[in-house]
Amino acid sequence: MTKKNIIRTTEADSNHQNLDKMSTKQLLVSMNQEDKTVPLAIEIALPKIEKLVNAAFKKMQNGGRLFYMGAGTSGRLGVVDASECPPTYGVPFGLVVGIIAGGDKAIRKAVEFAEDDREQGWKDLQKYKITANDFVIGIAASGTTPYVIGALDQANKNGIETGCITCNKNSPLAATAKFAIEVVVGPEFVTGSTRMKAGTAQKLVLNMISTSLMIKLGNVKGNKMVDMRMSNNKLVKRGIEMVMKELNVTEKKAAKLLQENGSVRKAVLAFQK
Repeated sequence: MTKKNIIRTTEADSNHQNLDKMSTKQLLVSMNQEDKTVPLAIEIALPKIEKLVNAAFKKMQNGGRLFYMGAGTSGRLGVVDASECPPTYGVPFGLVVGIIAGGDKAIRKAVEFAEDDREQGWKDLQKYKITANDFVIGIAASGTTPYVIGALDQANKNGIETGCITCNKNSPLAATAKFAIEVVVGPEFVTGSTRMKAGTAQKLVLNMISTSLMIKLGNVKGNKMVDMRMSNNKLVKRGIEMVMKELNVTEKKAAKLLQENGSVRKAVLAFQK
């Protein structure tokens, strides 16, 4: 089998020249033009996203966990997506786990050369006692990050299913992952700055993956977040309104039910008993 050469569009020269000579309006309009291409690139990748979601769902349906692995912007996006699942959908912390090269301190401040350690990613996964029941997604715009590739390679060898999100074609990461998603967004507005279009694409795909999984796992009823945690006044108010509408009760009654039961789902079930 002939090895395909990676197509490094994330590092190609920008379609826009002389950025430092542009007016503010020109900068904003030009960036917006580039950003508009991202959803179209994702649309092309939808069949691959579907396959990954279905594979991950099988694991999670049977008690498995979802892991995101990344470095820099990609790692931070994975951490953000994982951290939002418990409050939004009421799932346990640890069901979706975001791991970033360099550890949690790298979320705020770059850790030099952390992404170049091919062995550390697997070591970080082992801290969670990862098993073949789990699913690992590597995130890397370039598709060449050693930290991520090494982790997925070892996961494969240990019978753990793997996927990836990358923005270059034919990358080593895509070749390593069993379920590879390639969202080719083309050159960045600022040459090589993958925190821009590539980062936006990765964020949107992560939203699709986690949201689809949470819905399929039963944490949404109709189109409502019935298991969300009541962690602030805005969410409490939203929860009360949802209970009122579902049960046709007064605001006072809905608030009492919500306070006593802790979630919209439990409040509705308690009333219907």
